[in-house]
Amino acid sequence: MPKSRVKKKKLFREASAMQDRYVKDNYLKDLRSKRLMFCESNKISFSHLEFLLWAYDKEFWTINFASSEYGMNKNNMGDRIVYPLLKEDMVYKHFDKLTPSNDPDAHMFREETKYSYRVRYAITQKARLLVQRFYALFKDD
Repeated sequence: MPKSRVKKKKLFREASAMQDRYVKDNYLKDLRSKRLMFCESNKISFSHLEFLLWAYDKEFWTINFASSEYGMNKNNMGDRIVYPLLKEDMVYKHFDKLTPSNDPDAHMFREETKYSYRVRYAITQKARLLVQRFYALFKDD
């Protein structure tokens, strides 16, 4: 254990800030308090905000892709994240078209049924502006 270089007069303090030369940018220091305040004032849950932060740089995605990248079960992703955000006008169906399969036989003998497509989702402009407002909280510091 290294010997402490803290002055004796600081010994009984609850906390002591480090000198600026040892600490670089600390933008996310108040992340929790700002997140709580932001979610409360914008009436959005943290899980939904967190997903919008993930989806912000995506043009569109499928639920399968989002669940694998985001690390969530596919059914839970749809039921807990995407469909509630769809109802809140934060997500919309970017493409509601048929998706080609990866199987070469399926391309040659394709039957277009309701089971052979995946919807592509994207976040709305309203959601993009919300994410930008959240990012702006940390630019001011």
